[in-house]
Amino acid sequence: MYRAKRESRIFVAGFVPISVVAVLMAACTGGQTNVTAFEGARVIIGDGSAPIEDAVFMVESDRLTAVGPRATVDIPRGATRVDLAGKTVMPAIVNTHVHLALEREARTEQLQHMAYYGAGTVLSLGHDTGDVPFQMQDELVPDGARGLTAGRGITSPEPGRSEVPHWITTEDEARGAVRELAEQDVGLIKIWVDDRNGRYDKLSAALYGAVIDEAHTLGARVTAHVFTLEDAKGLLRAGLDAFAHGVRDRDVDDELVALWQERPHVTLVPNLPGPGVAMDLGWLSGTVPPDELAEMQQASIDRPAAQERFGIQARNLARLSEAGVKIAFGTDGSAPWAVHQEMEDMVRSGMAPADVIAVATGSSAELLQMTDVGTLAAGKSADFIVLEANPLDDITNTRRIDAVYLRGTAVDREGLGVRFRGRTAQ
Repeated sequence: MYRAKRESRIFVAGFVPISVVAVLMAACTGGQTNVTAFEGARVIIGDGSAPIEDAVFMVESDRLTAVGPRATVDIPRGATRVDLAGKTVMPAIVNTHVHLALEREARTEQLQHMAYYGAGTVLSLGHDTGDVPFQMQDELVPDGARGLTAGRGITSPEPGRSEVPHWITTEDEARGAVRELAEQDVGLIKIWVDDRNGRYDKLSAALYGAVIDEAHTLGARVTAHVFTLEDAKGLLRAGLDAFAHGVRDRDVDDELVALWQERPHVTLVPNLPGPGVAMDLGWLSGTVPPDELAEMQQASIDRPAAQERFGIQARNLARLSEAGVKIAFGTDGSAPWAVHQEMEDMVRSGMAPADVIAVATGSSAELLQMTDVGTLAAGKSADFIVLEANPLDDITNTRRIDAVYLRGTAVDREGLGVRFRGRTAQ
């Protein structure tokens, strides 16, 4: 989807290839380089492998040029050296399910707010219309995450909800909507299969089957908003590529697990609901205005009904994860801090912190078919988070952010915090 041809269109005014910059810098500095060496941190690669203790990684321009144990990385003479002893570094988060504003200024602020909390790449999934979302995914927002778009999703008519998605009632309309999205280079198409508690006619198997078939013919993939167990089974049989939510009406059964295991390429983005328990939200004080944070804290109480809903989805995630289903990461909505709550909730469901971090980074980049983000390795974009404590010990340590680097440059978190605390959070 947002693969090499997409990445190659991202630009910066006055860009000069790294190799040329290196030659020019060496000529002007007597052999010194513009490399920055980060030393001494524990580095979580993002692919599920064991962390590298006492690591060294080097950044030149916007790229990682080396990552490894200290003994294996040669630091060039003249490199800037940054001591990260006692810190933990992980890849910037890849969020495959958000909803961004359609106006440029508001969308820019959302991407910056998400970057403050460590997201490096986000996908706005299915509610984008107009030119701005497509223009901005080919731009670099200063201090902001990359904002990708899946354009307009596809659903049966839902009057009173949103007129942004394609409303379809025939197979011809289904295929026409897919062709329009394919012409916009949308590689992951969202569909909704949900009657919204009986208020609407659900997208039928014939219609979503036509969407999936046409998408695959044109080299695109399909992800589904789903609610019920039976619809999940039907979508798997129809050749769906990913789920944008887990099953929410009941615990999954042996038949669903077997269907999924026969289709190991299908990815689940569980998108868990809130757990319905009171939580300390003080960690949001960096960007949330004090009066708004006080209201949020007051509203954070135990909710038995929410706990029951969470329990269904948590058990389903645990069972599917144990069965070897591919898991990726998404939060829905637009709350910039939700990535940390979702990671905590995935651990609450029974996943190990190391697995959750791999899901939120490398696995999600794989779902988006992006090869330059999600893991920390030579040649990748230098998108990473510096943490004060080890999230492998406690997943909530992902909130203890010392710095965020996107494309090799530190995000101005202090400046962003001042700005966001002075207005209503997006």
